[in-house]
Amino acid sequence: MILYGISNCDTVKKAKNWLDTQNIDYRFHDFRKDGLEAKIIDQWLKTTAWDRILNKRSTSWRNLEPEVQQSVKSENIVALLVKNPTLIKRPVLVVNDTITIGFNSDTYQGIFN
Repeated sequence: MILYGISNCDTVKKAKNWLDTQNIDYRFHDFRKDGLEAKIIDQWLKTTAWDRILNKRSTSWRNLEPEVQQSVKSENIVALLVKNPTLIKRPVLVVNDTITIGFNSDTYQGIFN
């Protein structure tokens, strides 16, 4: 099991705290420190729509040039997310082949029951 995100994200902190409190072992992968490969994002996109992964409410999104924002589509989303991993909604929890975007304690409880 891998939890993807960035260390200073409040939602990632909540997810990590929940997993720790439940004594669930996981590996944390920090986008900023550890980077992110296209093959990982490609794997996520096999089961999750790209517009669910892209965080259009983020500061990173608002800082993109309007031309870049308007040109985003399935054909170029992987390259954009590899170049700007903070555009990814956080956290991303991968358990086996199941991907969960964001944190909700009820959702996590359902995963681990």
